[in-house]
Amino acid sequence: MADQPTPLMPHATATWLVDNTGLSFEQIAEFCGLHILEVQAMADDLAGSKYTGRDPLHSGELTQEEIEKGQRDPEYRLKMQRAPVAVSRTKGPRYTPVSKRQDKPDGIAWLLRNHPEVSDAQISKLIGTTRNTITAIRERSHWNIQNIQPKDPVTLGLCSQRELDAVVAKAAKKAGIEDEAIPVQASGGSDREKLIEELRAERDANEKAATEAAQEAEAEAWLTAKRAQEAEEGTSEA
Repeated sequence: MADQPTPLMPHATATWLVDNTGLSFEQIAEFCGLHILEVQAMADDLAGSKYTGRDPLHSGELTQEEIEKGQRDPEYRLKMQRAPVAVSRTKGPRYTPVSKRQDKPDGIAWLLRNHPEVSDAQISKLIGTTRNTITAIRERSHWNIQNIQPKDPVTLGLCSQRELDAVVAKAAKKAGIEDEAIPVQASGGSDREKLIEELRAERDANEKAATEAAQEAEAEAWLTAKRAQEAEEGTSEA
């Protein structure tokens, strides 16, 4: 059971199970991938954050039969019936934290000024932006162009130095430009393999961040819809 996936929204699911079933705290904690004390706090209404319950029956993650098995046998460990669909970003711009998004135009302007050989597609993937934004900055038609100051995207935290070096080296090679500032495969195949490995790790980290962001967005949408429903019910009762 250790390798079993957890619900898409574990805290919200645990809240629903506490409120609507007779499952033990241990069963709920194990199924949701939480600590038993977190579940206890939810039950005692002591949790720092209040979660709107998410019905795992509706999502297909549990069945009523599975819940009943758990209620009959406290030692029974609930089995995930349908794992949440993994959210991955294999295409499109990379995910950038909200706190960093305002720095994107500065990073784009720096690349356009210092590395004109880098294509718009490469900039889009490296920074996590759109080609329309790149074109607007290049043509100085961006709505905030007066406040855009070219800054190294590595310094801004929009990408790593290795990612930037790899993109510039690839663009330079394609354009037939020798850039002495970038030691492309200077130490042989081992350096190249190390670079590929690090880039792959960074890509995986970005995909994980994108997955978490998508889950947070879904949770926020769920909460908003739930509150709207509760508000409507309250209005109708009044």
